[in-house]
Amino acid sequence: MKKYCILLLLAGLALRPQAVTAQNVGGPAEVIDGFTNTPMEPGGKWHVHDPGRPQPAVITPGATFSQGAPAPSDAEVLFDGTGLAKWQSANGGPATWHTNGDYVETAPRGGGIRTYGKWADFQLHVEWASPNPPKGTSQGRGNSGILINDMYEVQVLDSYQAKTYADGQAAAIYGQSPPLVNASKPPGEWQSYDIIFESPRWNDKKELIKKAVITVLHNGVVVQNHYELQGGTDGINGAIPWKSVTKYAVVHPPEVFIELQDHTNPVRFRNIWIRSLHLGSNL
Repeated sequence: MKKYCILLLLAGLALRPQAVTAQNVGGPAEVIDGFTNTPMEPGGKWHVHDPGRPQPAVITPGATFSQGAPAPSDAEVLFDGTGLAKWQSANGGPATWHTNGDYVETAPRGGGIRTYGKWADFQLHVEWASPNPPKGTSQGRGNSGILINDMYEVQVLDSYQAKTYADGQAAAIYGQSPPLVNASKPPGEWQSYDIIFESPRWNDKKELIKKAVITVLHNGVVVQNHYELQGGTDGINGAIPWKSVTKYAVVHPPEVFIELQDHTNPVRFRNIWIRSLHLGSNL
């Protein structure tokens, strides 16, 4: 029985988040949460959510870029502060988040909200703000996400002077690709994502013939440059358990919905619009 208990204790420790200590040049050591007992990412260099993966360089973005940008004439406005008529709860039914002036805020533990509409190959504009004053650390600090079809996630997180594993910080393709740089603004300030997404394609035999491709600008700075997703990042539809190696686990039409994630943190969103790129005839 004693041996059995010891084995259980060791197994439990193996499942806990692990951390590494990195020494800042000229500064104190810092601890970064992450995992070293997860599978290796494609290429075999880093574990999924590896705390030792290099942190993107921190830069200061321009004061403004597309914050408050009016929607182009061929765009569909998804949210402009006048209601959530184009959104539903993640489980169906009316969206339950609360609007306040020109923004909508997550309803903690109320589930995400997703669009009724679906688009194949699009340009998406979203503005968001993390809580101020900030609360929590690592993944518990202003966490949300832009989920595409509940499969592919652009992470929303307060990464201003805050550390987490590189493939989970703001503007990361969650669990796959850290941003090229950390272009985060301070908590409470409005930030913008401009996302260009090309849907994956399968043939009649359900064979993948084109991977999903994404480009992301964070506060006007290119942080994902025509990145080919290696598969889904998370979500029920994506069928990718947390901390797992990504893959294309589900075949789906090119038309996909947009979801704003509820991760129990009060994150605000405003000025959301989308426009089709009409790439289908060229793919």
